[in-house]
Parts: sequence; structure tokens; C-alpha cells
Amino acid sequence: MKKAILATKIGMTQIFNEDGTLIPVTVLQAGPCAVTQIKTVENDGYSAVQVGFVDKKDKVVNKDGKGKKEVIHQHGVSKALQGHFKKAGVSSKRYVREFKFENADEYSLGAEIKADIFEVGDHIDASAISKGKGFQGAIKRHGQHRGPMAHGSKFHRHQGSNGACSSPSRVFKGKGMPGHMGCEKVTVQNLEVVRVDADKNLLLIKGSVPGPKKALVTIKETVKVEA
Repeated sequence: MKKAILATKIGMTQIFNEDGTLIPVTVLQAGPCAVTQIKTVENDGYSAVQVGFVDKKDKVVNKDGKGKKEVIHQHGVSKALQGHFKKAGVSSKRYVREFKFENADEYSLGAEIKADIFEVGDHIDASAISKGKGFQGAIKRHGQHRGPMAHGSKFHRHQGSNGACSSPSRVFKGKGMPGHMGCEKVTVQNLEVVRVDADKNLLLIKGSVPGPKKALVTIKETVKVEA
């Protein structure tokens, strides 16, 4: 992997390309990400680049992204993270992630990774936590069919048969049933970059990207190249 960046989802819109074709796009605020640590094979056993994204006040560094305190020593996390960021020469960051770049040794502490590492026409994989849907039935959650809607029917949107009676006399694991839907890590592959605004650090991605607005999105160069 040579290209990757952290971004936040702004929303969707549409643009026209040069021949007048309408293209639905997702707008992402991609970077700037600051390099907070360089991991090497000698010191860490593997090569990677740790980056931070979105500035955060020092007094709340000991809290996670949702504002909840981590169950660790009252001052240990705050001081440790502040020292970690100070060593890299960057301000405190809300999100910290690692990328195993092939050219990790070419990066330096405090360097910035911006949206211009991607170009128009690049294909990327976008990963994020999907929208939470709460508790949903089998029809919405798994796309199962409903029963007859006639007056005499006692089976409308209820789930169908769960298994045979005498054999196997149980419900198999993995059976699609009602339950919690969403809030899962979703990756959409082979999305095309249709526009890059280097000045504002914006990426316009063709199609939809997982997650609600303001969600953290990880953008990496695609692992599957279409022929």
C-alpha cells in the first residue's frame, strides 16, 4: 500500500463531468493527517506509519472519540498521549491510526499527508462504521419476503419457518432473524476519485461511502484492480 488517508464524511451531492454526464459523489474532508510515529522492523517488529487526524484539546486527550473516559489511570493516558504528540511535534489528535506503507521509511515525524496524494481516476477502498438502524425485523434486516396481506392471513411481516420439527429439532446457527442492524464496519471497494481539491483537502468519490455524516472514513488505494 502506497496511498492512504483519514477523512470525515461531509455528505453527498452531484457534479457534471466534461461531457455533461451527471455523477453522484460523496464529499470527504480528507486530511490533513500528521505523522505521529514511524514504526520500524528494528524497534517494533514491523514497518508502519502512525498518523493523527482532527485536532483535540489537551485537557480532553484522555477521552475517546465519544467523550467517555478510558478505564485507565486518571492522569496516565492524558500525560502519555500529550508526550507522544509532543515528541512528534504535532498538536493533540482525536483519531490515531496506522498504515503499513511500502515506503514508510520515507516519512518523517510531523509530516503532513494531504488529499493531493490521490489523483483523479484513482480507485480506492472506503471503510467506515455504517449507520445504526436499531432493532429491525427480518424483512428489512435480511431482505426476507412477507406473507399474504389478506384479512384471513395471520402471517404478514413475521419471520417464516425457522427449521424442521423432528429433524434436526433445532435452529441452525447463523439463521437470519430480527435483531440489531447497522453499526458495523463496512468497506466498499473500487470507488473512483472523480475530483480532488488540494486547497480545501476535499475528495469527491463516485457513488456512496459507508457511514453517516461526520463519520470517520479510512481511504486506502484499492486492493482489487478491475481488468
